[in-house]
Amino acid sequence: MRLAVTGTPGTGKTTATELLASRLADEAAAPNAAANGESTPDLEVIHLNRVLEDEGLYTEVDADRESKVADLEALAEWLAGRDDAVVESHLAHHFDADRVVVLRCHPETLEERLLERGETAAKAEENAESEALDVILSEAVEEHGLESVYEVDTTDRDPEAVAAELEAVAAGEREPSAGEVDFMGYLT
Repeated sequence: MRLAVTGTPGTGKTTATELLASRLADEAAAPNAAANGESTPDLEVIHLNRVLEDEGLYTEVDADRESKVADLEALAEWLAGRDDAVVESHLAHHFDADRVVVLRCHPETLEERLLERGETAAKAEENAESEALDVILSEAVEEHGLESVYEVDTTDRDPEAVAAELEAVAAGEREPSAGEVDFMGYLT
């Protein structure tokens, strides 16, 4: 089973999936976990942006955006055969997945988070607008269908609660929920 965790930069993907990895490792190490009927699959967490950097899987550097342009074909090849995985990145929805979780965050909060971590004001504003317009959610639904996409609003949730939501999706304990989060009011 492959779970894609995607969302606009700053929504909490890396933090939540690192916590999920820790939770999965703890469950795997717990005695009698399988005997008690716990059904979260044993999944490797892959931080795709790190793979892109470490393996040089990009085609160019966009100087205006201060970012690397991902080589999606090379990343897909790298992911081939890595099926029992959580793939985390703002690009994760572009790859094969059984379930796709789109982390969402109110654009004002998102913009603050990005500025706090050192992004330029222009980049923070661009990402906030992208979030308000549901860009990644729309791409995920187009690629995978409504029946495979789950939204999680991270705006007022701590990372542990977000990781618990990811675990519930991985275990099949949560229904798909695309289209429940609406930030369009931010643009008015």
